[in-house]
Amino acid sequence: MSESLRICLIASSRFPVAEPFAGGLEAHTHSLATELIRRGHEVSLFAAPGSDPRLGATELGVEAFSSSPTARADIGARPEQWMREHHAYLKLMLDLSRNPGRYDVVHNNSLHHLPVAMAEATGLPFVTTLHTPPVPWLESAAMLAASSLAYASVSRHTAGAWRHVVDSTVILNGVDTTAWMPGPGGPAAIWFGRLVPEKAPHLAIRAARAAGMEIELAGPCLDQEYFDREIAPLLDERVRYLGHLRHEQLVHAVGRALVSVVTPIWDEPYGLVAAESLACGTPVAAFARGGVPEILDEYSGRLAAPDDVEALGEAMIAASRLSREDARRRAVASCSLDRMVDDYERLYDSLIPSKLAA
Repeated sequence: MSESLRICLIASSRFPVAEPFAGGLEAHTHSLATELIRRGHEVSLFAAPGSDPRLGATELGVEAFSSSPTARADIGARPEQWMREHHAYLKLMLDLSRNPGRYDVVHNNSLHHLPVAMAEATGLPFVTTLHTPPVPWLESAAMLAASSLAYASVSRHTAGAWRHVVDSTVILNGVDTTAWMPGPGGPAAIWFGRLVPEKAPHLAIRAARAAGMEIELAGPCLDQEYFDREIAPLLDERVRYLGHLRHEQLVHAVGRALVSVVTPIWDEPYGLVAAESLACGTPVAAFARGGVPEILDEYSGRLAAPDDVEALGEAMIAASRLSREDARRRAVASCSLDRMVDDYERLYDSLIPSKLAA
């Protein structure tokens, strides 16, 4: 284990780092903070209001700023929510630059551009995890930021997408394999995650029908119009929506599934649900997009050509015949939280001058 460090961990201001998680980023941040604390590090988490009090989070003040009437009258004014997030991160970064002795290292786990743009001003070792493809604001900040900043990518695919801007250390996301426990399997497939168009759960339903399987869906409905148009009409006794489940409920549901279906219609930077499924012993059938193929091997999953529903149905049938023990073994070997945090500790140590001199 690395010596105890004082770590400033910057999270997203959009959703709280608390169950039930809005998405993989919040689950990842929660697991990372929890394990760093367990290992004896002093973690100061800056996150959205409502984050898990056990993590001792300081709220990013996303409601603290309101533009003046004069500022709002500017025809080029940004939306108020954008300005509140900007204000929250601006305040945090200015505080860090004024009090650099409080931390040994800063880990930016947010998707906002300001922590990257202002990192050099803190005078602190600074690492940013790249959870997305290059998006305009973040790409611009990285292009102009100091070359001394460090970056971690959540997959080789994501590292490649950013290579024209920055070099990064690949640190695959990990899941807590003591919390995501193996289950007995069952007769139905499962799809879980945010029910939004880019995750395409409607394609999982169609693939399940092609495969002659029942399927259950779980996760937050963040686009009601999409749900009403694409999901609700397909629900019946063989296609069931379980709602937004808490962790224990979700582990139970995934563990009793025959196969887990992963259907991004964009290049998913990692694909945390695939790793979580394997940890429950549930083989995975997925579209071969983004970082998802890096999670699976021939013993734990099957891939289908992107957007090919018939091929995905065939992959579901093939994956359902794989060993649940092999799926779990893959998660423990390649997708564990221990492995991920070991990698981050080594990266932190490589950035801290006193560690480099030792």
